[in-house]
Amino acid sequence: MDKKLAVVALGGNALLRGDERGTIEEQNVNSYNTLKNLIYLIKDGYDLVISHGNGPQVGNILMRNDAGQEVYDIPAMPLDICVADSQGGIAYMIERTLRNILKEEGIDKNIVSIVTQVIVDKNDSAFEDYTKRVGRIYTKAQADELSAKKAWQFKSSPKADDAYRRVVPSPLPIEILNEKVVEGLVRDGNIVIASGGGGIPVYYDDNKMIQPLEAVIDKDNASSLLAANIGADEFYILTDVPYVYADYNKPTQRVLEFLDAADTKKYLAEGTFGEGNMSPKIKAALNFVEKGGQKSVITEATKLEDRSIGTRITLNY
Repeated sequence: MDKKLAVVALGGNALLRGDERGTIEEQNVNSYNTLKNLIYLIKDGYDLVISHGNGPQVGNILMRNDAGQEVYDIPAMPLDICVADSQGGIAYMIERTLRNILKEEGIDKNIVSIVTQVIVDKNDSAFEDYTKRVGRIYTKAQADELSAKKAWQFKSSPKADDAYRRVVPSPLPIEILNEKVVEGLVRDGNIVIASGGGGIPVYYDDNKMIQPLEAVIDKDNASSLLAANIGADEFYILTDVPYVYADYNKPTQRVLEFLDAADTKKYLAEGTFGEGNMSPKIKAALNFVEKGGQKSVITEATKLEDRSIGTRITLNY
């Protein structure tokens, strides 16, 4: 049987929960508990590319940035450098933890981490309308104070009352640099960690030179593009719920276990999914199957081994 290739996108909250301080001890425990669930795919013979979010982590880096500048006059680094910092740190944590898990399971595999740059359009409308939530949750009063003091922008969180998070630009990914390197490595049997945090946002200038941009790319969009471009069979988005729900947290809430492209588009048009919550994941999953992927799966990391749990999106039923 031919081996299948899967791209698995881990949410930033898979490594750092919203109610945690972000200590390395907390992130080490969360990394282990999340990555342990990928053993099912590895044992089932899948070649594997792992991507990850960085919303909580890059938000913390930005706050360290500001604190260092205010207290010690350390020059602040731009957002693209902060994204690169988070990408390298999280990839190291994932690689080290997964190597230990593979050793526990008696599996001999190499793991390669790639610091990934992603081409975006410098004129993307995202630079006018900030949507990407990063960092910790604040109250409305705290958000107003920080907005006045630092000119940060905030949006309310859909998951709680009086909860606000900082928002930054989130342009659409156009091209994943080194995607053919990723494909070659994973087809040779290596586990590859790539496109972390959505990738470092860059663009081509008029001379075709690569220049940085201050933004955070949505990791599900970037992972979906990478999965399609390297010919992955399946695309997994691991989040904090076992299924996609219609009318989440409303009296009419219901599980959506199987979706085809037509129904997915209909639900999106009707606003069935939260725009700042599940909707971006649905769009990324849909894009993958429309570009030739066999299926996308959205589920909770701890439910990955149970094939009966999770929402599956395919082109047709």
